[in-house]
Amino acid sequence: MYYRKMKYFCALLFLVIGYTASAETILLDSTGHENHAAADTDTVVRKRSVSIGVNYGSDVLFFGRTGPITYPFMSTDVIYNAKTGFFVYGSALKVLGYNAFVDEIDLGGGYLYKYSKKLSGTISYTRFLFNEDAALIIKSASSNDINFKNSFDWKFAKSSITIDYLFGKPNDHFVTLNTSKYIETSFGIFDDKDYLSFNPSITAIFGTQNFVQKFSVDNKYRLDLDNIFVPGEGDLPSFRYDNGKFNILNYSIKIPIAYNRPHYTFEASWKYSIPLNVEGPLKNRHEVFFNLTFFYLFY
Repeated sequence: MYYRKMKYFCALLFLVIGYTASAETILLDSTGHENHAAADTDTVVRKRSVSIGVNYGSDVLFFGRTGPITYPFMSTDVIYNAKTGFFVYGSALKVLGYNAFVDEIDLGGGYLYKYSKKLSGTISYTRFLFNEDAALIIKSASSNDINFKNSFDWKFAKSSITIDYLFGKPNDHFVTLNTSKYIETSFGIFDDKDYLSFNPSITAIFGTQNFVQKFSVDNKYRLDLDNIFVPGEGDLPSFRYDNGKFNILNYSIKIPIAYNRPHYTFEASWKYSIPLNVEGPLKNRHEVFFNLTFFYLFY
């Protein structure tokens, strides 16, 4: 099993080193929630601007994990970008079909930097605020996230590595490898100011799974909770799950198609997700996710 995992890892690492895309960045998608309105664009823009976006998703996804129940949702994001590279943002998530007006609010800020023409990145902090009456979706067990992302543009493709450290009680950490290929049409669709863009990508997520314990408590999965390894609270070898172990969590392939105009973008995307090393009550199933995203840029 170990050699099989290493084979997959080496194959993915080869892809990450070998491919990537050029694009213009407008919105940030800084966490593994993948429940935000950011479209698949990813380059530093040094302009004072405000971005407002809205997103529909077919199911909530948290660092490659989903719960046993499908939770379609709507979310909205607002981001202010300064010319200096600093930015602040806020987002709200609503799970459709449940009573809570808002299930989660995220607030944060960070800095966009550029080492060179080819190498750029972001560092940011996000605070998660969860509604006590929210739907019992898969989510962070902690309320804080520090996100550090570096991207390298190979001209014919783009590669990125993202590190997330979620801290509070308990902690989780993740490493996300991504490779994408950005393509846009050289012709207009309705006039000379619009175009279509495609940004297919392959992603691998590695990390810990302490959030599984939080999910088990929220959903009263006592049998699974009793079999989750909690360091310092009964270090017994009989436990089935070691959720603090760093492991491969997910592979995915995403195909986004976007219609673009100077100030706004409308995007539809499909993602095929393959979970690995699933623990506790979470479902070990391959799943196709569908998202619709619209955002408007003021500058």
